[in-house]
Amino acid sequence: MLLYVIRHGETKWNADGRLQGCADIPLNENGRELARITGEALKEVPFDLIISSPLQRARETGALMAEPSERYYGRKIPVILDDRIREIDWGSWEGLGCTERNYEIPDENYNLFLTDALHFAGSPDGESVADVCDRTAEFLQEVIHNPEYEDKTILISTHGCAMRAMLNPLYENRLDFWQGHVPYNCTVNVVEAHHGMAKLAEKDKIYYDASLCFDNYKVVHPSEK
Repeated sequence: MLLYVIRHGETKWNADGRLQGCADIPLNENGRELARITGEALKEVPFDLIISSPLQRARETGALMAEPSERYYGRKIPVILDDRIREIDWGSWEGLGCTERNYEIPDENYNLFLTDALHFAGSPDGESVADVCDRTAEFLQEVIHNPEYEDKTILISTHGCAMRAMLNPLYENRLDFWQGHVPYNCTVNVVEAHHGMAKLAEKDKIYYDASLCFDNYKVVHPSEK
C-alpha cells in the first residue's frame, strides 16, 4: 500500500493569514495552479482511490492532482470523503487574523499552537491538537489495516494541522509536532504500509518552484503590537 498524503492548495485565507479550520474556503487561483503542477509531476502514479476531507479546498485539490493520472491511465478515480481528516475546528476563532500584521486572537496562549502544539487546548468552542491527533490516528489505522487496500495506491487530501497529526506516529521525533514547519500548500508525503505496519517513505516534498512557497505561520507577539 502506498499513501500519498497531501495538503490542499492555497486559499485566500491562507494568503491573508487567517485561521482556517472548518470554514469551507475554496482554493484561490494560485492554489489551483499549485495543485495542477503537483498533479502533472505525479501523473504516472497509478492512484486507485482518493480519500479526501469533505472541505472543498481539499476536495478540489485532490481532484486537480488526480486529473493527470486519470488521463494517463484512462480511468476515473473513485472518491471517498472522511470527516476525520478535516482540519482542526477553530470554533468562534475561525477567520481571525493570526499574523503580526493582523493579529486578532483573544488568547495570549495561541503561540502554543506553533511552539508546543501537542499541549495546545485550542479555542474555547473548538478542538485541541490532541483531538485532531486522535481522529486522524483512528483514520490512518483503519486505512492501513484494511485488507482491501493492501495493494492499492491512495491519494489522501487533507490539511496542514490534520496532516501533521495523522503522520505524527510515523515521525522520528513525535514531540516536534510541526517537524520544523507548517507544511506548505500542496506538500506531498508518501507512506508505505504493509499488513498494518506503516513507515514514512518521503517527507514534505513540493513539486513547484520553492520561491512560490510562503509562510504566514510564525510566532507572533501580540503584546508588542
